[in-house]
Amino acid sequence: MGTRKQPQDSVSPGAAVAFLEERGLQMGLSCQKVQVAPGRVIVVLTWPGTNPKLSSVLLNSHMDVVPVFEEHWSHHPFEAFKDPEGYIYARGAQDMKSVSIQYLEAVRRLKEEGHRFPRTIHMTFVPDEEIGGFQGMKLFVQRPEFQALRVGFALDEGLANPTDSFTVFYSERAIWWVRFTSTGRPGHGSRFIEDTAAEKLHKVVSSVLAFREEEKRRLQAKPHLKEGAVTCVNLTKIEGGVALNVVPATMSAVFDFRIAPDVDLQAFEKQLQRWCQAAGDGVTFDFAQKWTEPRVTSTDDADPWWAAFSGICKDMNLALELEIFPAATDSRYLRAAGVPALGFSPMNRTPVLLHDHDERLHEAVFLRGIDIYTRLLPALASVPALPTDH
Repeated sequence: MGTRKQPQDSVSPGAAVAFLEERGLQMGLSCQKVQVAPGRVIVVLTWPGTNPKLSSVLLNSHMDVVPVFEEHWSHHPFEAFKDPEGYIYARGAQDMKSVSIQYLEAVRRLKEEGHRFPRTIHMTFVPDEEIGGFQGMKLFVQRPEFQALRVGFALDEGLANPTDSFTVFYSERAIWWVRFTSTGRPGHGSRFIEDTAAEKLHKVVSSVLAFREEEKRRLQAKPHLKEGAVTCVNLTKIEGGVALNVVPATMSAVFDFRIAPDVDLQAFEKQLQRWCQAAGDGVTFDFAQKWTEPRVTSTDDADPWWAAFSGICKDMNLALELEIFPAATDSRYLRAAGVPALGFSPMNRTPVLLHDHDERLHEAVFLRGIDIYTRLLPALASVPALPTDH
């Protein structure tokens, strides 16, 4: 086994914060550092607009990355090695240091060219998106520092697209981490004991996996559906037992549900209850995580934000594919706070390699992304006054 490297081994939160603060000051931006929890600092860089009465545009990204297993990488994962073909190998090349730098470079270019726009542009860099954002954006949106930003619209991360198109995410599936616990009669492993915890847990597991198969078939039967449009579930953990020859009194199974935004969540929770009741007495469930505020950002042509975003993409001949994000990002906290948000990472003709070994991005795709943001930001920051601006 190789050494399992944590991201802070090479990019500590302090170093990232200092780098962003330095870059912001070099660009003439104001810098605010908001500690939302011990050791959790959000960096806010601000380019003021000419009309402070208008709501602002927020460009969000995260500083943290997932761990690496260095022995599986062709190049050191924290060196940003560029090979002769122009591929940049680095943890965060797709998720999402590249987008952070594209934001910064687009703003730098526009400022140096002497542009000013009506709406203020804020860039936020959060510390813990990869572990759920519970001590980052989730807390930040509840604070007065966030309210003072007066955000009207936000961009956040998306995914690469291996085709010529660019993916845009307008909603996300709700995460429910559900632990089913079964209790039953214990005893010696040599006997046919009735009403065991294992038997009843097996019934629950079978019910959930049958539902999983139904959703999988539904996805496969309708080619127009994307993965985020159906509910996905996976068995992630089974616990129980005290000895190899003892029938346990308690066993549990944890499932990771990713629930499509059109699902009635109250009805879905009742389905969980029915699975427990069908398994027998002594079967219950609880939540390790439960998101109950799914939101959908408008992609109607009449929506001013979408019209500005999609209009520039059309002008640049960028083909867009609209999807529901299959996993979760900090966009869910922004949408729940009433801020329309789109998930967009300008990476086409690129395999999806986030969290993978040899995560990489071609330099041409990276540089084109800067050009795209350089066109998008003026349009978004110039959206005329809206009824919600006050």
